[in-house]
Amino acid sequence: MGEKITRTRSAGNIISRPSPNFGDRPEGCPTDILVLHYTGMQSGADALERLCDPESSVSSHYLIEEDGRIFQLVDEEKRAWHAGLGIWQGCQDVNSHSIGIEIVNPGHEYGYRPFPDIQIKSVIELAQDILKRHEIPASRIIAHSDMAPDRKEDPGELFPWQQLAENGIGLWPGCSGVPAMPSNMVDAPTTPDEFHALLDAIGYGAATSDEDKAKRTIAFQRHWRQNDISGDVDSECIAVAKVLASAIIR
Repeated sequence: MGEKITRTRSAGNIISRPSPNFGDRPEGCPTDILVLHYTGMQSGADALERLCDPESSVSSHYLIEEDGRIFQLVDEEKRAWHAGLGIWQGCQDVNSHSIGIEIVNPGHEYGYRPFPDIQIKSVIELAQDILKRHEIPASRIIAHSDMAPDRKEDPGELFPWQQLAENGIGLWPGCSGVPAMPSNMVDAPTTPDEFHALLDAIGYGAATSDEDKAKRTIAFQRHWRQNDISGDVDSECIAVAKVLASAIIR
């Protein structure tokens, strides 16, 4: 299937690479979630082929290569098949509500590595462009692992979420009106139950077992406390969660 540049936006040239794997969004369903993924395959070409293979039954709206090239696979008006089972802020059909961006990276299975600056520049520009067209709250700009912590790790702890928030994309303490981290975290609650109540408020799906709680703690850490993804709840995790929960307006 050939490639062609179909339009130019603030995100630069968008290369059309249509995927057959999409459907209609339900009538009246708002597009109000943005999900960021990594491809988790050995090359961007492999990922692009799979996302455009009718037998794979997977797709995304966009794919961003490590050299910064942006491919559009599915029109934003349509429902791409990128999110799968999961939940965020009570939404159990994330595909219908979301736009999905696949970011080329081999992932934890094939040699996870930092995302190149030129690639992140394209991520930021594309996300800013999407936010001009869709009313997506900062608290609904999420990692794939946020909505499916039981089965997903992407885009992982090396993804520069703080840099995105500094450019108006997503939540981060001290960015875009979100309160800064307190200088003294001693007053933060210290029990895991209190921490998981904060994760409920932020938008994570319910956790009924210790294993579920550990997985969503790690998902939270991959996004918002990236220096330690042990799954252990400490005062820094709780302080970050308090700041994020306080910034969310439902």
